[in-house]
Amino acid sequence: MDVIVASGLRKHYGPVEAVAGITLAVAAGQIVAVLGPNGAGKTTTIELLLGLRRPSAGQVRVFGQRPDAPQVRGRVGAMLQDANVPESLTVAELVGLVGRYYPYALPVGEVLSKAGLVGRDGVRVGELSGGQRQRLSFALAIVGDPDLLFLDEPTVALDVEARRGFWEQVHGFTALGKTILFSTHYLAEADAFADRVVVIHQGRVLKDAPPAAIKALVAAKTVRLATDLPLAEVRRIDGVEHAEIQPSSPGDVPAGLERLVVQSNAPEQLLRELVSRGVALYDLTVVDTDLEAAFVRLTRGDRVQEAAA
Repeated sequence: MDVIVASGLRKHYGPVEAVAGITLAVAAGQIVAVLGPNGAGKTTTIELLLGLRRPSAGQVRVFGQRPDAPQVRGRVGAMLQDANVPESLTVAELVGLVGRYYPYALPVGEVLSKAGLVGRDGVRVGELSGGQRQRLSFALAIVGDPDLLFLDEPTVALDVEARRGFWEQVHGFTALGKTILFSTHYLAEADAFADRVVVIHQGRVLKDAPPAAIKALVAAKTVRLATDLPLAEVRRIDGVEHAEIQPSSPGDVPAGLERLVVQSNAPEQLLRELVSRGVALYDLTVVDTDLEAAFVRLTRGDRVQEAAA
């Protein structure tokens, strides 16, 4: 069963088209990551799916109804980037207040535990740190025990340990059959936790596939090295799919060398060729291509039409 169905979504702000025809379906129990460069239309898309904005064209259905229907709002939680909340209330008071808007609410103590706010129940919202405010936003999103969670940049301002704890809680929700749609700039999170990745570029869906399929669109291995072989020559070596200069600080590499990032399906062949030519090699690493590398290639201006094919 599809929890979210959007077809032909468009949103104009005067002459600017922030969303330019997005079609999307999300099945129950999935974790879907929405990725895109700044200004790609991610946040506007989420606001349209939440019913916070009306589309200029197209249609959204959540649980088979309009997203702003009362029956839908009672089943949806949202963690947004700009959440204006009363600064004078305590954490417990605010969580309890928001919980009253839902047909069923989790106990406040349980919510604070899941959000990592144990011991902060009596602290006023205005006194929280940035990371604690982010945890509070998560608490407000889950207090109604929603069937669908929207998370817009959920781990901003959280340290590494807090991020790990956050995703453990998210997986606890999906284990109960709940659906998660989140946007993030931390592509490693999308790679690790999402069932599907939806790449949005210039208000359109560029790719919609599992992380492994997105990564398969570019070369399997990424080679990083510093060398005196010119970039143009590296690009002509068999098996090199893409190569570019990686900016480096003065003194970062020996004089006369340039740091390169090379993507290849045959890194062994590349390295044999470099060694046979007797060129200088420095600080060499070979790793699996990650989602970030694939994302950069997909959203690069000269690659968009090819990737969308």
